[in-house]
Amino acid sequence: MYNILEAPFMKEMIDTVSNMYAHGWDERNGGNVSLLLTEEQVRDYRDINSVIRTIDIPFDAYALIGKYFLVTGTGKYFKNVKSNPAGNMGLFRIGKDGKSAELLWGYDDGGRFTSELPAHLMSHIARLSVDPDNRVVMHCHPTNLLAMTYIHDLDEKKFTHTLWEFSTECIVVFPDGVNVLPWMLCGTNEIGEATAEKMKTARLVVWAAHGIYGAGKDLDETFGLIETAEKAAEVYMKCAALPKINTIKDTELKELADFFKVTPREGFLNL
Repeated sequence: MYNILEAPFMKEMIDTVSNMYAHGWDERNGGNVSLLLTEEQVRDYRDINSVIRTIDIPFDAYALIGKYFLVTGTGKYFKNVKSNPAGNMGLFRIGKDGKSAELLWGYDDGGRFTSELPAHLMSHIARLSVDPDNRVVMHCHPTNLLAMTYIHDLDEKKFTHTLWEFSTECIVVFPDGVNVLPWMLCGTNEIGEATAEKMKTARLVVWAAHGIYGAGKDLDETFGLIETAEKAAEVYMKCAALPKINTIKDTELKELADFFKVTPREGFLNL
């Protein structure tokens, strides 16, 4: 059995959450990440038959029974993950009842998974239904995207179009656009259900006055999605109060999409 701290997925998870904190996206204990793993990835590092303890899940995750997840802990600070991975993250399997997590590693101080776990699991289910290769759900509080929700129309087409318009990379990186939810109480099944529904049509879901959810095939892709949207939001926020005399035209956005062989979300370009 190998040291789990040497596992490639563990090293990448630690590097990613540390980078998220360094970017200022995850103040205090804000933000959470869940990584879906295969049994093949896990069994070289943990005895999959040795369950440390069982933790109830406030959501019926029957669609994910037997799936393995590495998830950040509730109340944990991302800045501490690198120095104490086992105290700030946990590796568990969804139990046979679909309503429990069988802890295989981590949460050493008696802790548990993020309070947003229902939203994560619902989003995994939604993304897997449209992309069987999806492995990551990431939630954080990027400053400029958060600020943008206070001054910009929350209509999804308008919000997406602004991001596309303010950075050449955006339509290439997220041609499926950005979905938006109005303010909702976090940590509830209701916001999880609403987020999951939005995840069926886009990999980025903005929570107004709160942050963003991103999903992807791996940690790099998901981080990059959020990073690209946040850069465009930063440029927008720097320009929002100024007269706009130049822009990327919709015909040029279409040219970009054609060149990079991506399909913009239907109806989001004004052509």
